[in-house]
Amino acid sequence: MKAFQQNLKKLEAADTQVLGVSMDSPFANKAFADSIGVTFPLLSDWGGDVTREYGLYVDQYKAPRRVNYLIGKDGKIIEEQIDKDAIDPTKIVDVCERKKVSR
Repeated sequence: MKAFQQNLKKLEAADTQVLGVSMDSPFANKAFADSIGVTFPLLSDWGGDVTREYGLYVDQYKAPRRVNYLIGKDGKIIEEQIDKDAIDPTKIVDVCERKKVSR
C-alpha cells in the first residue's frame, strides 16, 4: 500500500484510480490507512464474498492472497500481479504511464 501511495501522483497523472480492498472492516481500513499515510480509498470486503469470488481466499491461511489488478475502463483486466509480485507496483505504474503516452 505504501508503494502505491508513493506512486499515486504518477498513477493519477496517467488517469488511473487507485483502490485498495481488504477483508477488514471499514473502521479497521481507515485506522490502517491513517497509520501508514494512505490517501486513496480502501474498500472493505467484510465477509470475503468478493475475495472468494475472485479465487483469492486461501483456506489454509484463513486470509486472501495479495494481488494487484489493473482494470481498463472497459472492465477487462489489463495487468495482474499476485503474491510476491504484488508487493512492488512498478510494473503496473509503467503500464499506466505507457497507456497514457500511447493515447
